[in-house]
Amino acid sequence: MTIFGASGDLTKRKLIPALYNLEREGLLSPDFAVIGFARREMSDDAFRKKMAADITDLSSHPVDPEVWKRLEARLYYCCGEFGDPAAYQRLKSRIDELGEKHGAHGNAFFYLATSPSFFSGIVEQLGACGLSDERHPVWRRVIIEKPFGRDYESARRLNQELGKTLTEHQIYRIDHYLGKETVQNIMVFRFANGIFEPLWNHRYIDHVQITVAESLGVEGRGGYYDRAGAMRDMVPNHIFQLISLITMEPPISFDADAVRDEQAKALRSLQPMSNQEVLSQAIRGQYGPGPDGLTGYRQEPGVPPDSHTETYVAMKLTLDNWRWAGVPIYLRTGKRLPVRGTEIVIQFSKAPFTLFRHTDVERLPPSRLVLRLQPDEGISLSFGAKVPGAVVSLDEVHMDFKYADYFGRKPSTGYERLLYDCMLGDATLFQRADMTESSWQIVAPVLDLWNALPAREFPNYEAGSWGPQSAEDLLARDGRQWVRCKV
Repeated sequence: MTIFGASGDLTKRKLIPALYNLEREGLLSPDFAVIGFARREMSDDAFRKKMAADITDLSSHPVDPEVWKRLEARLYYCCGEFGDPAAYQRLKSRIDELGEKHGAHGNAFFYLATSPSFFSGIVEQLGACGLSDERHPVWRRVIIEKPFGRDYESARRLNQELGKTLTEHQIYRIDHYLGKETVQNIMVFRFANGIFEPLWNHRYIDHVQITVAESLGVEGRGGYYDRAGAMRDMVPNHIFQLISLITMEPPISFDADAVRDEQAKALRSLQPMSNQEVLSQAIRGQYGPGPDGLTGYRQEPGVPPDSHTETYVAMKLTLDNWRWAGVPIYLRTGKRLPVRGTEIVIQFSKAPFTLFRHTDVERLPPSRLVLRLQPDEGISLSFGAKVPGAVVSLDEVHMDFKYADYFGRKPSTGYERLLYDCMLGDATLFQRADMTESSWQIVAPVLDLWNALPAREFPNYEAGSWGPQSAEDLLARDGRQWVRCKV
């Protein structure tokens, strides 16, 4: 494994800890080795010492010295500029040398933990020096971090540029959300349990809500975030991946392309908005100062004092297919919300009230299935039950399952499963080219209109609140309301 951008945050916070966890679980081959590639001058020993210090500081669990020792001995470093052909020749020599030393059989994959501006150039250089060449049974793969483009045109152009050097089966577009247990469990939950799949359609489901809430602000990333915004940062990747898994048809197998074919169909079913629909069904917000000294977005370092970048997005989407006809999907994501949490809420249609019309029951609570992705992964089901007593009275009860309670907590970054799948050549949880382009096509009308009509009312929600009032109104107009994250 070669990590481009090995001196950056992603490497020390996610990638090396994920590799450590794989080693701890006995999933790394003894033939496996890592080369860190970055511009900073560093020896192998210096790189190892830096990674050892970083994982000690950043790991949320004690590091087993014996496990770390095994991984550390297989960490190496190569210095070079991303655009320097000579650096790639040095990297190629190092890969050949270490491949022979560790018995890697010529197999290699490259992780692009860099700014997106380097993606095309790095892949082009890999091709120019032969590092991307595959000769059976030797394989070469490239993992590409988000953001994959910043709009439809740039995503399509990036796909074309990568396609000049790599085949589609060599490209692994990573979204770490898909490494979370609950996300992976969505397909098992739907397709392995006869109790739920028959209800998974417009006849029984009233609507779907997806919430990705972050309690932190931009945390010193104001310069980057102001060029991206909440829409680009979260919606075409994380949230649309969740939508595709929730709404897809059953695949014919768990083969990567069989699964992704159905995901792609679901994404193509999402209806792009007209300009009028954007004005009424796409909400944007930006946080201002809040209680307890919480800073407003425009006061964050690197953010212009008159910034029109959104830190909050809420949308109402619909799918144009039989299964989901008439079922709205509401999504929201934002910075500086009251809690950190990601939930998918499946709200079932209410039962007819006819049976209860001559009782003291005033309303029938809807049944809800809630899939919690973070911070405490689990699943809960709520439904109405009779309160003990002489009269008929209903209350809502909850059945709750937490992964940590049932299976035990395992330290995870969300990258373990994805890195391991790449090594195995399983692309099921990685985005395909057509999926990325379909996602950008859906948000393109929103971004275009927002760019043409900058928001005049920013900031429009207080830091620490649940976002702008217009997001509440979005559901209220349909007689619905957001389900609060129970964190």
